[in-house]
Amino acid sequence: MSVELDGRRLALETVEQVAIGRAPVEVGVQARERVAAACACVERHFAAGDVIYGVTTGFGRMANVVIAPEDAFELQRNLVLSHAAGTGAPLREEQVRAAALLQISALAAGHSGVRPSTLDLLLALLNRGVTPVVPSQGSVGASGDLAPLAHMTLTLMGEGEATFEDERLPSRVALERAGLAPIVLGAKEGLSLINGTEVMTGIAILSLLRAERLLAVGDVIGAMSLEAFLGTDAVFDRRINALRPHPGQAQVADNLRSLLDDSEIMRSHRDCGRVQDPYSFRCISVVHGAARDAAAHARSVLEIEAISVTDNPLVFPEDDEFLTGGNFHGQPVGLVCDFLKAAMVELASISERRCYLLLNGEERGLPLFLSRRPGLDSGLMIAQYTAAALVSESKALAFPSSVDSIPTSAGQEDHVSMGTIAARTLDAILDNVEGALACELLCALAATDFRRPLRSGRGTQAAYDAARAFVAPLERPRALGPDVAAAPAAIGRGAVATAAEAVRGMNLVRPLFVEGRRA
Repeated sequence: MSVELDGRRLALETVEQVAIGRAPVEVGVQARERVAAACACVERHFAAGDVIYGVTTGFGRMANVVIAPEDAFELQRNLVLSHAAGTGAPLREEQVRAAALLQISALAAGHSGVRPSTLDLLLALLNRGVTPVVPSQGSVGASGDLAPLAHMTLTLMGEGEATFEDERLPSRVALERAGLAPIVLGAKEGLSLINGTEVMTGIAILSLLRAERLLAVGDVIGAMSLEAFLGTDAVFDRRINALRPHPGQAQVADNLRSLLDDSEIMRSHRDCGRVQDPYSFRCISVVHGAARDAAAHARSVLEIEAISVTDNPLVFPEDDEFLTGGNFHGQPVGLVCDFLKAAMVELASISERRCYLLLNGEERGLPLFLSRRPGLDSGLMIAQYTAAALVSESKALAFPSSVDSIPTSAGQEDHVSMGTIAARTLDAILDNVEGALACELLCALAATDFRRPLRSGRGTQAAYDAARAFVAPLERPRALGPDVAAAPAAIGRGAVATAAEAVRGMNLVRPLFVEGRRA
């Protein structure tokens, strides 16, 4: 199914469909008319010799330097070349594609002044799979993502590098192989293409969708662990959670009740006399729920950012006017990425604690380290070490990037967002969260094996069966590295959460695309 952009609406899931699922993109007729009107406005004022920031003036601190009309095109080219100063490992292809889609959507709103032919080339790059090579470091998040967007714009000009059909090539070669030709940037086009928040927003959107899925699988694995630990599910009673009516808490409590429904393991210890479990079990609905609420807030902000126009100056052709503002500042994106970073680290942190308890569950009838021959065999001891290392690393990454600001452009840009750093560190944290959850999953599976022949709940049994397709029971010692690598695959591909959801019809988040394929 193709995606039609109108410059007014853009669902976050659509960004993923294009970035990872490679859905083709087109721009609607009305949006094209707006783009043409804004372009005509720019060309009219340029022809009249009007002084317009970034069109007939320099940039940043040099905004008061007037540029001769005959140098206007060179101005745009020089702007892109000088700003393509990024460094570090390249962004992943899907992250660049997400940014490209957001950029096209913003231009289609008709307030940037690019030519329709430039918009068409951007569309062709996306649809034909020509992806600019964009260094991951160099953006301070205001004025927008200058450095990474400049590297993206280089490809339009036949400069820099791009990937095409899994090969990294000079951009001019990649364009030629795709049947495309580079362009000479027109008045204002260089500025319109590099002065926005599309890179940080693209990374953030893909990360949010992944975080929502990790929150879903976190509920499933948490339920599996509680069940194997012989914990109580009384804490998920609606009456308890209704007295603290946070939406996420109620949703998690509902999920855990559904997952554990009809569990023979849970029924086996109803009258054991134990009253309370450690907090990492007793407070699952509270902690997981708070993380869900953080993700919901991040979604609401990113849904707005996805349909925002964030370059400068902005063109209002209906009023025949240019207005200079600060929409390029990445503070809204940076703040919610930092918020979500903290929330997801807490999901990993409480998961690691449950992992620890399962490995030290002798009072609950589990062998130390879930070893079948304690002493001779260390069982899953080191799985908890791995989880602890991942959580510790994530805590360092969770430092809020958006509280830092280092002035740039000789003090003209005296407060910046560091929003792109917040988005990138969120992306890195999610890798660690997935790894920590995978370690808990290994422990939950092994602990559940010690509860057989009692059957798990309908949801947890479905999740157990799905996970066992990736990880075999630990019946004798073996290198755990392949298991630690296989468990994230069960999580990332949605097998565990989707299996549980299919059985119980719960309010989990179903993955749409994984590794470029439909899940």
